[in-house]
Amino acid sequence: MEKSKLNSLIKRSITALILVPFTIFVLFLGYPYVEIMTMVFGGMLAWEWATMVPNKKAPVYAILYTIALSTSVFIDSWLGFLIVLLGAMLVAWFKGKDEERRGLLLLGVPYISVGLGSVVWLYDLVGFIVTLWFLIVVWCVDIGGYVVGCSLKGPKLAPKISPNKTWSGLLGGVLFSVIASVIFCHLLNVDQHSFFYGALAAVIAVIAQIGDLVESAIKRSLGLKDSSNLIPGHGGVFDRIDGLIFAAPFVYVLFRYALWLL
Repeated sequence: MEKSKLNSLIKRSITALILVPFTIFVLFLGYPYVEIMTMVFGGMLAWEWATMVPNKKAPVYAILYTIALSTSVFIDSWLGFLIVLLGAMLVAWFKGKDEERRGLLLLGVPYISVGLGSVVWLYDLVGFIVTLWFLIVVWCVDIGGYVVGCSLKGPKLAPKISPNKTWSGLLGGVLFSVIASVIFCHLLNVDQHSFFYGALAAVIAVIAQIGDLVESAIKRSLGLKDSSNLIPGHGGVFDRIDGLIFAAPFVYVLFRYALWLL
């Protein structure tokens, strides 16, 4: 592994050693700490999106994104959330009539509120253990992709979007996620569900990778390498959880409407 990538891995590891235990602890504590943590990270996401997309009214968009997110987190009403979501999108659309990146400014509303909101919805639906399993799976996508991709390299996954992504990294992320899922089930003595969760982990890994590529495409269109420099070794908050907020809605819908499969 190259020295620069090794240094980046060290920074990533140190950051993860701080953030991962903190996140798990907050999940264990439950309400209202999960919601507060979500709003803290969501506020940073709102600021990142409002500043990385060129515009003349960054504070306005950051507030819109935060309002939509707070509604998804705190209001226990689908109708109420949809009304606020559509209202925030309409405001973003009309405010951005003179902006070159009007579509991206509009996209920030559902991208942040639905993406992060789905994590809270999932937690409220299935509780600490399954939410922890989901987070571990997504974390392992990043770990496996980075370690295996940097070690084996090989053919590029999407060279025009993200030159550093490789097929070996994708396979490594899937493999690490499936292994982590199987081990998780074994430790909880629910081996009878290990195949279901293992297969789901593989699907989540692919979706999370798609989310990573989507964010990479957005940043590339904006001429950016990172969404910000808030997290050492990772760039911005979006760079850290792009796969998470992309996969969370899928996982929530699956458990919300197909929980009977277990």
